[in-house]
This record gives sequence, C-alpha cells and structure tokens, in this order.
Amino acid sequence: MKILDAVKDRRSIRKFLEREIPHDAIDKLKEAIIWAPSAGNLQARKFYFVFDRALKQRLASAALNQGFIAKAPLAIVACTDSHIRLHYGERGVKLYAIQDVAASIMGMMLVAHEIGLGSVWVGAFDEKDVSDILNLPENLRPITIVPVGYPASIPQAPPRVSKEYAIIEI
Repeated sequence: MKILDAVKDRRSIRKFLEREIPHDAIDKLKEAIIWAPSAGNLQARKFYFVFDRALKQRLASAALNQGFIAKAPLAIVACTDSHIRLHYGERGVKLYAIQDVAASIMGMMLVAHEIGLGSVWVGAFDEKDVSDILNLPENLRPITIVPVGYPASIPQAPPRVSKEYAIIEI
C-alpha cells in the first residue's frame, strides 16, 4: 500500500468485530509508535495498551460514554511525559510533547490501516478520570485514547476542504 493511498483511504472506525488482534500485529503498532518522528528527539511520550475489558469500559465512561472504546479489542492511551519535555522549557511543555504523541499516533494509525485494522482518535475525555483509571504518575498527561480493532463497518470519506483553501503558497 502506498503511503498517500493509506492516508486518503484510512477512516475513523467506531464499530469493531469481536476478534482478537494477533501479537505480531500488536508488535507492528508498537514499532510504528516508537519509530515516529520526535520534536528535538525528546521522545516525550508513553503509551498504555489497554486490553482489560473492565478498564476499557471505565475509559469509555471517562470519554463521555463513548461505548465503542470498550468494544474495541485494544484501547491505546497516549500520554505526554513532563519529565522528558522539561528539557526544552515552556515550549517543550506546551508543544513538543504533544507533537510527539500526535506523530506517533498518526504513524500507528496508518500501520493499523495497512494491516487491516481500524482505529479512531478520541480526544473528548476527562483527563483526571483517565489518569485515575490507569493510575498514571503525575508526570504523564493523557492526550488521546485510540481504540483499535478489526472494522465491523467502514464509513464513507467525510468531505475535505480544498487544497487551495487549506494551503497558502508564498
């Protein structure tokens, strides 16, 4: 699969089959996360791979009752790590660590798509609740929850703005 095709073909999946993800596929997702670009090579990120059904249900509740989180075989909680990001001061705190997480998750989502898995970026959740559920240390801040699994259905592509609208050439 060509990268641009994967970018254009990937969809946000919220309906998953009840099918376990093989270990080799999980390892590919982990590789994609680890090899993503990193601002200043800080690698200011930690990822929780949540398989436990009860924990996924609690995460779904903390995410405005988005039940599909609990139904996915895997929910990845991506966090910034303030112990690492402090090296670059305030900019590292407010921007670089979040960029690290975003790059890692996007790469992982593309690899998931390539190997037949679906995923969706969930940003609507109560940070404190998620931190408490996973017993996160104070230096970790949850940025996104990404349910992953085999798609039960694939939605149509949503409309996109034109290149001319979004991109300004100077």
